Amino acid sequence: MNGSTTNFSAVSSKTILLIEDEQDLAKLVMLNLKSMNHAVIHCVTLQQASQVIATKQIDLILMDRMLPDGDGITLCQQIRQDGNELPCMLLTAKDSEADIVLGLESGADDYLVKPFSVLELRARVKALLRRGTQIAHQDESLEFNGISINCNTREVIAFNETLELTAREFDLLLYLAQHPKQVFSRMQLLEAVWGYSYSGYEHTVNSHINRLRNKLARNACTTDLVKTVWGVGYKFAPPANQAAS
Repeated sequence: MNGSTTNFSAVSSKTILLIEDEQDLAKLVMLNLKSMNHAVIHCVTLQQASQVIATKQIDLILMDRMLPDGDGITLCQQIRQDGNELPCMLLTAKDSEADIVLGLESGADDYLVKPFSVLELRARVKALLRRGTQIAHQDESLEFNGISINCNTREVIAFNETLELTAREFDLLLYLAQHPKQVFSRMQLLEAVWGYSYSGYEHTVNSHINRLRNKLARNACTTDLVKTVWGVGYKFAPPANQAAS
């Protein structure tokens, strides 16, 4: 897989937790992360990783799926169940669509299939780390008829019900809601919300859109807020009697 040379704005030094038992790959990943001026904590088991997460300030997790003591998805699910929005990216050789969907549905923010290029890894790490900085600079709230999106608390209330969204689902909904009725292609959303524009990863957008729709649809009063524009992409369709702030 060839990487991209897309330029990204600088991100200050962060602490990244790498959970990978393949030593040669772990060394390569750590070398590149350190060259990006990040601190790296390396674990080879889920148990070790859980202890680090409980005791250290971590900014990003990169984890393999098949580890000596279990599947990395288990840890990802636990992190989300604990209400932790810590960015997580799965690094795995499991490349079927079902595996990718499962990884994303577990709460992972990204899914990078082995073997991957170093340039692609670096670009995705920059994008995930930059996401939190971008959101932090937004202090507005969006109000629609029955829908409230708070950028500070990252809380979405739909018809008096608080929606449980992953960090990436929130970012996707927020971006669409900030541009009501504007149609975006999958590649445009991939670049705007995920921070990269590699072709072939549109399924990532599709999976997140479907999960977001399912959560919005659980409230009987919620209409189809995220609409498909066939042959083009998606748009946010505000409820009737919109009163956006």
